[in-house]
Amino acid sequence: MPKKSTAAPASYAAAVEELEQLIDALESGQLPLEDLLAQYRRGNELLQYCRQRLQAVEEQVRVLDEGAARAREAP
Repeated sequence: MPKKSTAAPASYAAAVEELEQLIDALESGQLPLEDLLAQYRRGNELLQYCRQRLQAVEEQVRVLDEGAARAREAP
């Protein structure tokens, strides 16, 4: 069963791992009805965390690409 933590994950990889465990538990149909909403909320938190991390990395890549393009254009 997935962790019932509300703390921020230690890393992107930890978030993905916890999300995978949570999905497995939800799909198993073995969670008590009371836990379904809480687990769904945790999954949403993890998904938002992963999206934010991916956006941050995409922004860093964009900045690096722009810097590389400027370096190529410089005399």
